[in-house]
Amino acid sequence: MNFRLSNQIWASLLSLLLWVVVGITAIGYIPTALALEYNKEILIEADFSGRDLTDSSFTKANLRQSNFSHSNLRGVSFFAANLESANLEGVDLTNATLDSARLINANLTNAVLEGAFAANAKFDGAIVDGADFTDVLLREDEQKKLCKVAKGTNPATGRDTRDTLFCP
Repeated sequence: MNFRLSNQIWASLLSLLLWVVVGITAIGYIPTALALEYNKEILIEADFSGRDLTDSSFTKANLRQSNFSHSNLRGVSFFAANLESANLEGVDLTNATLDSARLINANLTNAVLEGAFAANAKFDGAIVDGADFTDVLLREDEQKKLCKVAKGTNPATGRDTRDTLFCP
């Protein structure tokens, strides 16, 4: 009888161990960032620095003076968002939507905007030192404004800001 009880205990322990291993393995497959929605939120001076916000949405959000420095913003939607005086230093905005966004006086130092859609974005007074605008869809008048202040090379991509903006 003791032998049978001992086998049942060992079988239960092994089963429990198997479920722990399966659970730990499954956790490894959970995405590191879940897309968040901040649409139409008032987030003035909010701190999102150093975060992974991949595919999140800030459509029509008021993000004036917010800090996104060194964040992963790949695929994020800032459609019609107010990013006036926002800190976007060192962010990755690859394939982000910036259409109709206000980036007036925003700090885009060393930002990567590769493939971003910014057709109606406003960049008046923005700091773009070292920013990478490769394949960014911009209005011609905004591109000319940016060329007047563009300088530097992006440390992540090695591309010259003026070259990525096709400045003369």
